[in-house]
Amino acid sequence: MYRVPLFDLNYDGQEEQAVLETLRSKWISTGPRTAAFEAEFAAMLGAGHALALANCTAALHLAMRILDIGPGDEVICPSLTFVATVNAIRYVGAVPVFADIVDESNPNIDPDDIRRMVNERTKAVIVMHYAGFPCDMGAVKEIAGEHGLKIVEDACHGPLSEYGGKKLGTLGDVGCFSFFSNKNLSTAEGGMLVTDDAALHERAKLLRSHGMTTLSFERSKGHSTSYDVLEPGYNYRMDDLRASLGLVQLKKLREDLEKRSVVREWYEKALADIDQVLVPFRGHGEFASNYIFPVVLTEVRRKHRDDVRNSLHEAGVQTSMHYPPVHLFSFYREYSRELPVTERVAGKLITLPMYSSLGKSEVEFVATALGNAFG
Repeated sequence: MYRVPLFDLNYDGQEEQAVLETLRSKWISTGPRTAAFEAEFAAMLGAGHALALANCTAALHLAMRILDIGPGDEVICPSLTFVATVNAIRYVGAVPVFADIVDESNPNIDPDDIRRMVNERTKAVIVMHYAGFPCDMGAVKEIAGEHGLKIVEDACHGPLSEYGGKKLGTLGDVGCFSFFSNKNLSTAEGGMLVTDDAALHERAKLLRSHGMTTLSFERSKGHSTSYDVLEPGYNYRMDDLRASLGLVQLKKLREDLEKRSVVREWYEKALADIDQVLVPFRGHGEFASNYIFPVVLTEVRRKHRDDVRNSLHEAGVQTSMHYPPVHLFSFYREYSRELPVTERVAGKLITLPMYSSLGKSEVEFVATALGNAFG
């Protein structure tokens, strides 16, 4: 057991009661609670439509499908992301084109490198808002507008994070969210696709459930007695058990994120005197979800980074690393290109514990253990 774990789930009796009520309702698959979760999530973001799904990978896949991305098309994406971001591109036979990140202080995709990668085969850009801090969406939208590109936001890290007063996930054509167990909003597994385009929403809804024109819940209530299949779809539905968890988590989200902002302030102060540590996004002005708390070790080799992590683990501090660059994985080597900033930063990244119930004394303990790791 770690003295300070990487993450702590903010569940209590409310989630237990929500699941119990769903079980007692006798409807546990996609139904009224899923619809309520979708409506409340869309309202929270100010989005036109939200579609609850089995996970965010499904959301990313459907984003590619409804935007008509297909074989031979190129999609520009970051390499410093979870592999699902890139897998979704390959699901539809498209080609991932990796763009570099900005720098150590901003490990988001670099708009200048996006611009360099655009050609006549480019159809879309996927951005991933690292740690819940926004990419330069003004520049990304400008490039997309100049070249007629679609924008997909992988906003898994950023529920309620803002850019220019708008919520992440609502700035492109499609936004995708994750509710995996360690996310800001957790339903164990689950995801959400958001869009302001009614036609895109309707097609995603069709594809979510085998291409069928009606769902089981609708037929059970007599709203329809039959269905048609308009195209081959998938089984990407969320169930009402998970949706009931999501509804409770939505009520907690704002307070949870505000507490994380305080934890971040404690970290920034506690780490200020450790010369070997750089905190990305320091001084960021807009509201951010602080999904994770990454730090970059300055001027160290990867082996040294792992030595520092081992020292923290021995002190009782759990850490992680977000993420191994996708272009270096065996499967994606054929799509690889030189990404010097991504590779340099990834070799120096450490993710420290971050959750809303983290205490100031625990943050100071982590900072002391990190300082001690440098002797």
